Amino acid sequence: MLENTETEGKKIVFIDEMPWMDTQKSDFLTGLDFFWNAYASAEKNIVLIVCGSASSWIVKKLLKNRGGLHNRVTQQIVLQPFTLKETEEYFMAKGIALSRYQMAESYMIFGGVPYYLSLFQKKYGLSQNVDNLCFNQNGKLRDEFEELYASLFNNYENHIAIVKALSTKTKGLMRSEIVDLTKLPNGGNFTKTLQELELCGFIRKYNAFEKKQKEAIYQLIDNFTLFYYNFMAENRSGDEHFWTNLLENPTHRAWSGYAFEQVCLSHITQIKRKLGILGVHTKTSSWRCKTEEGGAQIDLLIERNDNVINLCEIKYSKAEFVIDKKYNAELRGKKELFHRESKTRKALHQTLITTFGIKHNEYWGEVQSEVILDDLFN
Repeated sequence: MLENTETEGKKIVFIDEMPWMDTQKSDFLTGLDFFWNAYASAEKNIVLIVCGSASSWIVKKLLKNRGGLHNRVTQQIVLQPFTLKETEEYFMAKGIALSRYQMAESYMIFGGVPYYLSLFQKKYGLSQNVDNLCFNQNGKLRDEFEELYASLFNNYENHIAIVKALSTKTKGLMRSEIVDLTKLPNGGNFTKTLQELELCGFIRKYNAFEKKQKEAIYQLIDNFTLFYYNFMAENRSGDEHFWTNLLENPTHRAWSGYAFEQVCLSHITQIKRKLGILGVHTKTSSWRCKTEEGGAQIDLLIERNDNVINLCEIKYSKAEFVIDKKYNAELRGKKELFHRESKTRKALHQTLITTFGIKHNEYWGEVQSEVILDDLFN
């Protein structure tokens, strides 16, 4: 067919969702190998573009191919979710009127996934859109969770078992802890499953401050999966206005704190810009103290090459955040514990990341810097 086209210039062959074509016994990759190496690569005017939402398949089958397709990729485009700023621009282009606070909450539920955002109807507010998409009997995202994992992974039940385990521990789990909770065999297939989830952006693997690689922690970071396990998985109420009626519920408040933390972690560049350290090399991590009863933890550490560490606390609230005497003592205590345990010689700057800033009272001066929600939209 390509030989018969009379088009001058480049001939574009575009294949969307290629991983779905590689079914069992299809020999799809063998055919693709033959097409490219025996014909298309010799034709200087043919450009082959392939896409796939299953990132793990693209990486393993194409980018790391050890056969005839090895080193054949000339350009890569990694499509990331929208940032908050891009989400705002999209909503404005679609005529959807939401405040930045509401946009942030929509991001906490759906992430920056354009498909999910495209389902919003401008005649409804945020809570109505969430109800219509997730809790209505005919909601377009009511069955999205299992369909999503089934479309991306073989043996997806194992992937779901892992994210379900991680959803119970928001600060993350070590590999051995995931094995204990899921009862999955701790072998090569388990490693492969973790890698696939990480490549597709459902989980992240990170080291706590000054911890060794073998003590790496896995954390669920996919917004919709987290939302599903908090509110959709066990919801048998049949209430089609579930989200609207839950807004002042303690469960909602508990979820929103962690979900906002994940939004902040996906906007580190914007945080660094507000702090004026965009050009400074940094490492980010978290910290958890095990030496004190009950433990203490810091949401985000930004360790800088200019001998400063920002100790970032992340707080989600509907108004200015108030640092009272009790919380001020807590901040001081964490800072002292971190200094004693880490034995760092770097300066420690207390940073608060909040939705609407810090109320200026007798304690707010203890904080060296602050970042607000508007800064995350820059």
